[in-house]
Amino acid sequence: MTATVKGPASYFPSVEKKHGRPIAEWKNLIRSSPLTKHMELVGWLKAEHGLGHGHANALVAHTLAEDSGK
Repeated sequence: MTATVKGPASYFPSVEKKHGRPIAEWKNLIRSSPLTKHMELVGWLKAEHGLGHGHANALVAHTLAEDSGK
């Protein structure tokens, strides 16, 4: 039986399908950005990479939580 993915990661299959990049690549972009605040990163992904708010927010939330050890 497969566990249901919840939270920000639940967006990942549609992010990959819609934007054609693996999640690891998006996370690397976020980590390499000079920006550090959540909403700054969300705005940057939306403006520079054409992501919608939900996808950008999910990527940033998951990446920042991963980096903080949460």
